[in-house]
Amino acid sequence: MVSEKMYELGTKKSTIRTIFEFGRKRAAEVGEDQVFDFSLGNPNVPTPDFIREAAVDILQTKAPNEIHGYTVAPGHPQVRAAVAESLNRRFGMDYEGKNVFMTAGAAAAITICFKALCETGDEFIAFAPFFPEYRCFVESVGGKLSVVPARTEDFQIDFAAFERLLTPNTKAVIVNSPNNPSGAVYSEQTIARLAEILRQKEQAYGHPIFIISDEPYREIVFEGYTVPYVPKYYEDTLVCYSYSKSFSLPGERIGYIAVPDSVADFGAVFGAIAGAARVLTHVNAPSLWQYVVARCVDKPSDISKYVENGKLLYDGLIAAGFTCVKPQGAFYLFPKCLEEDDAAFCERAKKYGLLLVPGADFGCPGYFRAAYCIKTETIRRSLPLFKKLAAEYGK
Repeated sequence: MVSEKMYELGTKKSTIRTIFEFGRKRAAEVGEDQVFDFSLGNPNVPTPDFIREAAVDILQTKAPNEIHGYTVAPGHPQVRAAVAESLNRRFGMDYEGKNVFMTAGAAAAITICFKALCETGDEFIAFAPFFPEYRCFVESVGGKLSVVPARTEDFQIDFAAFERLLTPNTKAVIVNSPNNPSGAVYSEQTIARLAEILRQKEQAYGHPIFIISDEPYREIVFEGYTVPYVPKYYEDTLVCYSYSKSFSLPGERIGYIAVPDSVADFGAVFGAIAGAARVLTHVNAPSLWQYVVARCVDKPSDISKYVENGKLLYDGLIAAGFTCVKPQGAFYLFPKCLEEDDAAFCERAKKYGLLLVPGADFGCPGYFRAAYCIKTETIRRSLPLFKKLAAEYGK
């Protein structure tokens, strides 16, 4: 009567959402101050004043039908031009408005790219640990997702394992840096090596292999680290971006796809993106928020709270006996569990009110994710509880 696959997706919530909902229920039972919810990557840094000021000014000065009416599907031409000019200033590109397609956030951008590229039998490759929704996004368009196992000592790419997964059916490789969930930033050396391998395989297979660069955390990068702009290293790159994290706007759903002129058959790729957006019911990205980001596109992101929170949690967990790669960007830690069964470890943590996400969901069993985009005081009060949890394992 209904699609079994869609029923399964609709009735079986993601582990992250399930833990978050458990936390809301538990907080109602025992009090908010007894629950330490590290499950959801929902920014707690306030939306910048300049965003609110821009939105209010637009609402007060533009005609209502201009603010709330349809734009053309790829986005308002002035908005696309503003985004393109900003990217040119920041990364030395030569974009124009025609290279930008405005979307309802990064999830829409990524799925549109998958749909635009995918043909029967196509394979997409992700690097563990990876955002779990990649799998259902790829499978929803008829593709197959292959996963390169994590190189857990630094969460850079295991290139030997990667090359074993490349086949003539490989259509695209997904890059997410700064990474959710590890917080790692792919180095320039990593991106350059990835580009070199893919160019060799493009020549060997006789068709383009795309990189889809998923970049919602690009602005959240800590001192000493730089996020390489992938199109500068590899021609066949599609960049998917969201303002959800940089401007604390996750609920407004605004982002874009940037398609460089350098991609193989630019006209066909951009046309397929427009077609994929159409069949995925994309009419246009939210009109008001297109105008807002156009005004604020070069404004800085305040990451000071994430720097403070990341250091506090990292230092506290290391002191408690955990092993963890030091955060380089985003707002997640990805420590090693104190037992092999990450689900059992996270279940035991609930005894102390600590809500953590098992690493198996990210393709990396034996680890757990802790999102530190929460109140600093909550992190501070959680540290003695992490120590008690570690003590159960003899730490």
